[in-house]
Amino acid sequence: MKNFIKIICLGIMLIGLNACASMSNDEASPERYSDLHFDNKKPLRLMVKTVNVQSEFVPSFTRPNVEHLLPVSIEKTAKTWAKERLEANDSASDRVAEFIIQDASVTESEERAQQMLQKDRLKYHATLRVMLRVKDNKSTAHTTVEAYRDLSMPIDTSIEDKESHWNEMVSNLFQAFDEHMEKNIQNYLNMYVKDSTTIATY
Repeated sequence: MKNFIKIICLGIMLIGLNACASMSNDEASPERYSDLHFDNKKPLRLMVKTVNVQSEFVPSFTRPNVEHLLPVSIEKTAKTWAKERLEANDSASDRVAEFIIQDASVTESEERAQQMLQKDRLKYHATLRVMLRVKDNKSTAHTTVEAYRDLSMPIDTSIEDKESHWNEMVSNLFQAFDEHMEKNIQNYLNMYVKDSTTIATY
C-alpha cells in the first residue's frame, strides 16, 4: 500500500512539473511578425523584357543605425514589393526596368525630457528611397520615391513593445511608399505601362 501511494505522488509531481515547463515555454516565446506582402493588389504591368531588383544600401550594424534590429526588414520588404507589384510584360522588347533600393535605414536618437517627472525618449527615423529606371539602347527614364516615418517612445520601453511599434512603423512606411510609387509610375513612366490611360504633362 505504501509503494502504491508513493507511485501516485510521484506521478502527480511529474504532471505538475510538465505543466510548469509548458507555461514557462509559452511565456518565453517572443511574438513573431509576418513579412509584408503586396500580392493582394493588381500588378503594374511594365512594357519591359525583365525587371531587375538590386540594392545599393549597405547596413552599418552600428548605432545610430538600428535597421538590423527590426523584426521586419525594410530592405527585404522593398524587394518583395518589386517582385509582387512590378510585372515585366513585353518579352520581345529590349527595355529593362531596374528597381534600385538606395536607402532602407532606421536611425535611433535620444531626446532628453524637458520637464521634471517626464521620461527621456527614443526617436526613430525610417527612410526608404527607391529609384525605378526603364532603359533601352536609345533612352532612359526614371522616377525616385523617398518615403519616411518617425516614431517616438519612452526610453524604458520593453523590447516586446519596441518591436510592436517598429513593425507598425514599417507597415505605415510601405503604405506611403506603395501609394507614391504607383502614382509616380503612372505619372512619369506611363509610356511604359501596359494599357495605361494616364496622360502625363511634363
